[in-house]
Amino acid sequence: MLEKVTPQTPPLATPAAGEGDLGILLLNLGGPDNLDDVEPFLYNLFADPEILTVPSWLRWLNKPLAWVIATSRAPVSREGYASIGGGSPQLSTTREQGRLLCEALARRGVDAKTYVAMRYWTPFTEDALAAVKADGIERLVVLPLYPQYSISTSGSSLRVLEREFYADQALRQVRNVVIPAWYNREGYVSALARLIIEKCERFPDAQTPHIFFSAHGLPKAYIESLGDPYKDQTEATVTFVMNRMRQLGYQNDHTLAFQSKVGPVEWLKPYTDDKIRELGASGVEELVVVPISFVSEHIETLEEIDEEYYEVAVEAGIKGWERVPALGLAPDFIDDLAEAVVEVLPKMEEPPKSDINEGRPVSLRVVNDLVQLRGKNEEIEYGPVRYEVRRRVGLTPQAELVNGRIAMSAITVASIASYADGTLFATVLDGRIPKFFELLPFLTY
Repeated sequence: MLEKVTPQTPPLATPAAGEGDLGILLLNLGGPDNLDDVEPFLYNLFADPEILTVPSWLRWLNKPLAWVIATSRAPVSREGYASIGGGSPQLSTTREQGRLLCEALARRGVDAKTYVAMRYWTPFTEDALAAVKADGIERLVVLPLYPQYSISTSGSSLRVLEREFYADQALRQVRNVVIPAWYNREGYVSALARLIIEKCERFPDAQTPHIFFSAHGLPKAYIESLGDPYKDQTEATVTFVMNRMRQLGYQNDHTLAFQSKVGPVEWLKPYTDDKIRELGASGVEELVVVPISFVSEHIETLEEIDEEYYEVAVEAGIKGWERVPALGLAPDFIDDLAEAVVEVLPKMEEPPKSDINEGRPVSLRVVNDLVQLRGKNEEIEYGPVRYEVRRRVGLTPQAELVNGRIAMSAITVASIASYADGTLFATVLDGRIPKFFELLPFLTY
């Protein structure tokens, strides 16, 4: 009962454009396939000591506590999933993204197979690596499906991948390269801008809707104390998208806010619900809502945004509401992922890099070492053809070294405080735990 639940899974590799030695490993969060999977999915999630963090002397409680939370909250979570069709569409979308990515690579003369590694539901990382090994893959591109890097999303998946990868002598021989972030790719930015414009054009005047970017939040301490680049990269994406839209003649106002806050610690602000109310009070009546950090639909877009935040908007006086879909299977988005893969293939022949700053490709062997996340010392502006990099003059602060597990110390502090005043245990025992997606301080998908 207290071990990770591992149901049977279908084959992991998507159909390839041809036989070859190249594999593309797609990393994502995962979600229950149906309502029966909700409880074991929640258990897998909260059994992860990096999600439900407890003091070391109480670590033996991690799995029992995960079981208590999963059992008590499963009925509420099932209601949420029932409202969006009975399960998460993320896996089916990710598999189809992999199939289309193979086709896009084949058009570029690259034969590859894609594999899916989910963090908390099937197919798990070890399943994907078993398929990689069985297929005789000799080169592996690791592609997290998170545009912006965070130590708690891409970083969490990469930590598990690194551990599994280098525990196997055969897999250790596989050359690999990681694309840790792609928030500033021109094709990605253009695809987002196109989808936003399509929604703006649904209004009588396409220039009037307020463009509302909603990104998954993080505890503020991740940014200020641990050097997580997520906030900088998210803000940069918004800037690039709006610059692209202005080039195309759209001058709409815009806002970036952060959703899914949970717990007593301060998170990135402004919060999505608060900002919607503020905009309504200021006279804004039309919103185009953009789930900026999500590339596939799931419960945080289909329920949290489409249902909860929509209700907030109606109450705030918003009369026009359009939500931009996640990028999903958009051809220009898939083509850009293919271009990103092609661009990093030569990197497998180069010595490993020693940092993961600004999304540069790195070796899996070093991506989770004690590396230095540099402070932002480059200003990247979106251009019609390429990105220009302008060096700032003067000294810039260097971020603290970050290891994935060290990153979790911020949540540990909050957990210790909740244990000290009894808040966590009281919340668990009397059933006042919020919906499961409100319990996840780290997830972007």
